[in-house]
Amino acid sequence: MKYSELYQDSINHKEAFWAKQATAINWLKHPTNTLSVNEKGFYQWFTDGELNMSALCLDDHIAAGRGNEVALIYDSPVTLIVQHFTYNELTHLVSKFAGGLTKLGITKGDTVVIYMPMIPQAVIAMLACARIGAIHSVVFGGFAPHELAMRIDDAKPKAIVTASYGLEVDKVIHYKHLVDKAIDEANHKPSYTILYRRTNGNDTINHANEIDFETLINQSEPVNFVAVEATHPLYILYTSGTTGTPKGIVRDTGGYATALKFSMTHFYNAKESDVFWAASDVGWVVGHSYIVYGPLLNGCATVLYEGKPVKTPDSGGFWRVIEQHKVNLMFTAPTAIRAIKKEDDEGIILKQYDLSSLRTLFLAGERLDPATFSWIKNLLQKPVIDHWWQTESGWPMIGIMMGVEQFEAKSGSAGLPVCGYDIQILSEEGEKLGPNQEGFVTIQLPLPPGCLPTLWNNDERFRKGYLEHFLGYYLTGDGGYKDEDGYFYIMGRIDDVINVAGHRLSTGEMEELIAAHPSVAECAVLGIADELRGQRPIALVVIKDGIECIEEILENELVALIREKIGAVAVFKNAVVVKRLPKTRSGKILRKTIRHIADGLAYNIPSTIEYPESLTEIELKLSSRKLGNAFQ
Repeated sequence: MKYSELYQDSINHKEAFWAKQATAINWLKHPTNTLSVNEKGFYQWFTDGELNMSALCLDDHIAAGRGNEVALIYDSPVTLIVQHFTYNELTHLVSKFAGGLTKLGITKGDTVVIYMPMIPQAVIAMLACARIGAIHSVVFGGFAPHELAMRIDDAKPKAIVTASYGLEVDKVIHYKHLVDKAIDEANHKPSYTILYRRTNGNDTINHANEIDFETLINQSEPVNFVAVEATHPLYILYTSGTTGTPKGIVRDTGGYATALKFSMTHFYNAKESDVFWAASDVGWVVGHSYIVYGPLLNGCATVLYEGKPVKTPDSGGFWRVIEQHKVNLMFTAPTAIRAIKKEDDEGIILKQYDLSSLRTLFLAGERLDPATFSWIKNLLQKPVIDHWWQTESGWPMIGIMMGVEQFEAKSGSAGLPVCGYDIQILSEEGEKLGPNQEGFVTIQLPLPPGCLPTLWNNDERFRKGYLEHFLGYYLTGDGGYKDEDGYFYIMGRIDDVINVAGHRLSTGEMEELIAAHPSVAECAVLGIADELRGQRPIALVVIKDGIECIEEILENELVALIREKIGAVAVFKNAVVVKRLPKTRSGKILRKTIRHIADGLAYNIPSTIEYPESLTEIELKLSSRKLGNAFQ
């Protein structure tokens, strides 16, 4: 079937389409009720079905006689360790760790926070939670204790699983220390901390409620998987919102499993026994969907890479992994490719490796600029596919469905709508816009399986944030347009969230922290274009009357504050002192205008601005500091 036919079938006959796709996975109780609406008015998929994600990812492949095939490849250039785990070996470890969790009284519906580096024990912990119906919440290891504490208070975990340390190239990050600080700050106190000690004698077990990861596995009996309802939450994954409070994206089990299987075959064109590598982190949605669950569900070998695109040891790190492990499909962020390009613009190091196993490179996480697209495509001489999706969706929304029909990708475009997503560009008034008219990127309800059914313990925030702006549509939070051929172009966020190297961060939260500084009267944090990361935050700061401070010292204090409270992941480096912030007469800060100044884009001075000279001051300040694309 051609793409256009399959896509229209998914839009015009939603229930029949997804009922058919659901047959591709092994249900413990096959659903008869495909789509329904619950008492809150939210859509749900496969409500009367039962399954287990751990069984789909592990036990089913063993039952099919594939137990001795490789399931997980751990490659750590920072420790010079490479390990292979077969489906038999991984299942044994997962079932024993699940037995350990059960021994601690953790059962179906309990929550577990996982704060781990990119090591096999992180994957084992995730799959073990899924095995017993516990709901895991993986928190990216780059987040500071304050961020972790907020997530602990929201998820209220019975246990936290962590490791003694993580490695960032040549830097050691002491996870256990960060977790201890987060628990001290949090109001909710988990019953247990489960610690994986990476080296002998590293980090001592200090309290009765601290348990050694390896000891728990060794002293526990393996347990079988439990059946859970299709609507049972598999995990909570926190993402930044426009306020400082993180949003807990809930992922159901049945719809997600159906969508992942569909995406692996129809979008990524993955075959059973392929080697699939998503060069991301288990703390992000890509890690959940396409390091852990998607590839294993599809019977692939998945690569878990503890390294960077450069400096581990050089810009050939990615290409070495592809050659050594014969990777067939790779997924990474444009930031990674830009980092490699910066160090190997001529592709001299790349050409030293045999990349013949690689069929397709997929890129997502932020906008793929045409220059980066052309550079990597010309060097690889392979299909390079940009695509767009969100933590909320859990799987691709726009792209080229390589397992259906292999269209040529358009430079600058994220691609065509993926089956199940009825994507519309709407005006502020809710009218459908035509080709090349920029507006709000929305999806007509219902969302397909796998997308968030709600937010963790916050239905009202889900309703207000996503469903109320346009009746009958899901608001993605991004702006964009489509061209005459139906290709979509995503132009960036319409809210106060910025995308730093594929990581969504709240400018509102940074503003709250900066505004609390005793010298700061008010501030505005915004994302400016960054050649490497897509965007990075800068702050414009107004000092309180009567306070004298040295701008350099204040900037250092604010940088340290953001690093302490949010983490190095924010890449916050600059705070610029100004006399006043440019605002409309109603008090709205002209963030878009400031961004355009920093990025060297044309802008109009609004007639409603109160102090036009404030824009001139900002332009001079950014220019003198050489901040923003316009001044570099």
